[in-house]
Amino acid sequence: MPPHRSISFWYSQIDPPPRRRAPLEGSRDADVCIVGAGFTGLWTAYALLEVDPSLEVVVLESEVVGFGASGRNGGWAEGRLAGDRDHWAARGGRAGALALERAAQATVDEIGKVVAAEGIDCDFHKGGTLTVARTPLQLEKVRDEVDDDRAWGLGPEDSVLLDGPATMQRVAVQGAVGARYSPHCARVQPAKLAAGLGEVVERLGATVHEGTRVTELAPHRAVTAAGEVRAKVVVRATEAYTSSLAGQRRVMLPITSTVIATDVLGPDVWAELRWDRAETMLDGARRFVYIQRTGDGRIVLGGAGAGRPYRFGSPTDAEGPPSGDAVRAIRGRLVDLFPVLADVPVAGAWHGVLGAPRQWAPAVGLDRATGLAWAGGYVGEGVAAANLAGRTLADLVLDRDTELTRLPWVGGLGRPWPPEPLRFAGVRGVNAMMELADRLELRSDQTSLVGRVAHLISGR
Repeated sequence: MPPHRSISFWYSQIDPPPRRRAPLEGSRDADVCIVGAGFTGLWTAYALLEVDPSLEVVVLESEVVGFGASGRNGGWAEGRLAGDRDHWAARGGRAGALALERAAQATVDEIGKVVAAEGIDCDFHKGGTLTVARTPLQLEKVRDEVDDDRAWGLGPEDSVLLDGPATMQRVAVQGAVGARYSPHCARVQPAKLAAGLGEVVERLGATVHEGTRVTELAPHRAVTAAGEVRAKVVVRATEAYTSSLAGQRRVMLPITSTVIATDVLGPDVWAELRWDRAETMLDGARRFVYIQRTGDGRIVLGGAGAGRPYRFGSPTDAEGPPSGDAVRAIRGRLVDLFPVLADVPVAGAWHGVLGAPRQWAPAVGLDRATGLAWAGGYVGEGVAAANLAGRTLADLVLDRDTELTRLPWVGGLGRPWPPEPLRFAGVRGVNAMMELADRLELRSDQTSLVGRVAHLISGR
């Protein structure tokens, strides 16, 4: 079986399979060296070459294009970023926070435009997104989200609160009592999008080397066992895999998420589910699951699995099959939401790691003195954010003063995570508290003190 087939069920659907690219052989020079051929690296290469086709852009990838979260995620291109509005306002004022939010929303359509222009077949469909409440407490939370939207100047064209019957008309989630709907989200088949972008950036003139692991970043250099790439700018686009670079283990926390895909569902099942608009969907629990109706008629659902999202020492080798416990936990959530799927087989199960910085919010930046640039820390919301990051990085690299370079996420990622064993104990402890809070809140329908403490500790 070709190596890419085991990345995710998404990748197994690419036919014919993506070709393998040659690794780096010896040292070389470039204008820009991008480390990581996921969405951030590929969108950065695309944006650079769209502006200046004469640039020599080299992309180094330790495995294959889209190997990490880009080829494993739930397929949401959502127009929002991790980090709450108060966080962004502290960095750029109220106007800056709103400008960043509007830029993220516009990014969904930007991706759709590029996908259409470049002929990338990735099942792009802008159906919006639902956060579904199944208890009065969860409904109170989604109502608060819509109220917060209004307080920040967002109108009904950005979000609406649906009551129970209106929610059930959109998608028949068992026990739904309401939902927040936003149009700013599209469904994609992420592996097809990553593979398609890889082909496009090469067509534009970039050189992509697979099987080339970067071990260290230094001023104007990316170091590998086969040689080094010397460049005016070196872009770190490694997301969760940043922890494998020398001296950067504490920059990003690798968090494991498990995903399953069902068999193709028949028309009778879809009629019962009423999911005609193919919105993406989030449930209202603290340890939520993310869901989409795929272009070929499946349901893909993912989440934190069986309660072990982080492993001691920040390893990123979560590429083998997920544990049976994790798959059963995720499948149990699927059946809880949609009892009609109790007997539907699981066609594929996989997992991967996403990157979380200590501030729980992404950042984009460039240190001109060293030529080192970075983007990431999307905390699972990177499918669309990576496009915005790539365009922002391109403007920074080309020294262009634009609306993008003035957004408040331009800057550093903040303080690092604590060393082990504090990091391990803290992450496992907060995750256990979130699990307990979900159980307590489901039973009492009251916000639990445990949940509040977990929220404060984690910064989420």
